[in-house]
Formats: sequence, C-alpha cells, structure tokens
Amino acid sequence: MWRNETRKSINILTFARPLQFNMNPTQNSPDESLSSFNLLTTIFKWRKQLLIVTLASVIISGIGSLLIKEKFKSTVVLFASRQNSFGEQLLEEFNKSDLLVYGLEDDSERLMQIINSDQVRNRIIDKFNLWEVYKIDKNEPAAYHRIYQEYAQNISVDLTRFGSVDITVVDESPERARDMANSIAIYTDSVSHNMRSNRAMSAFTHAKYSLEKLQSEITLLEDSMKYLQKIGVYSYESQVAYLTEQYGKAIAQGHPDRAQEIKNILEFLSKYGSTAKRLNFDIDSRYKEMSTLQKRFDLLKIDMESNLSS
Repeated sequence: MWRNETRKSINILTFARPLQFNMNPTQNSPDESLSSFNLLTTIFKWRKQLLIVTLASVIISGIGSLLIKEKFKSTVVLFASRQNSFGEQLLEEFNKSDLLVYGLEDDSERLMQIINSDQVRNRIIDKFNLWEVYKIDKNEPAAYHRIYQEYAQNISVDLTRFGSVDITVVDESPERARDMANSIAIYTDSVSHNMRSNRAMSAFTHAKYSLEKLQSEITLLEDSMKYLQKIGVYSYESQVAYLTEQYGKAIAQGHPDRAQEIKNILEFLSKYGSTAKRLNFDIDSRYKEMSTLQKRFDLLKIDMESNLSS
C-alpha cells in the first residue's frame, strides 16, 4: 500500500510540473547558436581566400579610379528673346510686342531645337576636332553614329523651370569645355540669325519684285494719261461739266457757231471719256497699293539688314 501511494504521489507531481517559458528574446536557440558557430568556422577556414579577394577588389577599384580621367563641366545659361520684326518696331505706329522682353516657352524650345541641330553640332565637331578628342576614325563604319553618341553624352541641353536654356559641356580639358559651351551659344545665335535673315531676304526679294512691277504699271498708266492730255483730254469730268455749261450759255445767247464748236469738243471728249476715267481710277488704286508695298519693302529691308541676337 505504501508503494502504490508513493507512485501515485510521484505521478501527480510529474503531471503537476509547471511549464517553463524562455522569457529572454536575445537568448539563441541551440540551432541558431550552431549556425552562427558554423558561419564563424567557415569564415575562419577561408580567411586567406577572403582576404585575398578583398585586397584584389581594393586594388582593382583603385586602379580603375586611376584609369578614369578627370572631367570638367562648363555651363552656359541662355534666355531666348522674342522673335519679333525689328522693322515693324520702327515703322509701325502701334506695336503689340516689345523687343526688350524675354522670350516665352515657345521661343526657348525653338532655341533648343537650333542648339540640337546638325548645323550647330557639326560646326562644334569640326572646330574642336572631336574626332581626335573622342578617338573615332572618320572612315570606320558608323563613325558619325559613334561621334554623335559621344557628343550627346558630353553635351546636354535642358530647359530650366525659369524658362532659360541650360547648355552643359563635360570634357577632360577645362579650357575646351569652356570654349565649346561658349561656341555653342555663339553658333546658335549665328544659325538663328541666318535663318531669320534668309526668310527676310526671301520676303524682301518678293516685295522688291512686286514694288518694281507696280512702279512699271504706274509708269505705263501715266504715259497713257499723258497722251490723252496731249490731245486735249486733261480732266474729263471737269472739262465736260465746264463745256456743258458753256454750251448752254451759247445757245441761250444765240451763238450757234460757238455752240456747235463746243458740241464738237464734247463729242471728241466722249470718245476718250471711259478711258480717261479708268486710267484715273487705276492710277489712284496703284498709288495706294504702292504705299503699302513701299512700307513693307522698307520693313523687310530693315529686318534683313538687322543683326538682333536670339
């Protein structure tokens, strides 16, 4: 009986044993401790190889950094001007635009297109011999594609939030970076001026031709009018009005011979009446047209000869 009770009491104590929890989160489990130990063991085992790889990486990085050539950056900031007619500013009585104000976003974007144009890019490449600078053979396949890629990598054009155009040049030579940036600005202005001058020249040539043609027409009309004046047709309407009045007076005063003489003159004038009126109308309209063409001619001539910066 005593043994049985003892066993029962032991069993009760066994099942009544309280549960134990690990309340220390930093204490690693046996598996985790084993994994960390294995990692340390592996690192210690391969310590020489790891040290060699680390030193090799440092040496290669150092050599690479020494091989990379230092480059310098030069920046030019441009503000586009309004592309208004200079002649219009001088000759028009009322102007809606002002040459002194900065250009709008459209003017800046137009300026960027000129900067990125082949005309500016090719002039920069030739002037600074970028074929030799970028070590590209002109005769190799896709040579222009390669040099245009190098050009794009070293020269960028951006529109700033202030509406200006930012030209950035990166080059191994600080002097060349500076000169290239300034030359791009100068060539851009030159190309813009040439484009504007060419348009003005075309318009000026057309205006000059139209003006000269109109002057020739006026000369022919005036020659015809001089012929009428030579044969006695000076001012048709005034002459007819005066002679009609005199014809009435001659009839009223009983001078039939005088009346017949006046009648003959009126009949003569009637032959050239429509011609005289048409000539007067044509000459007046041509002179009005010539006034407009002359003003346009003078305006375009000023635009063609002016050298306003873009």
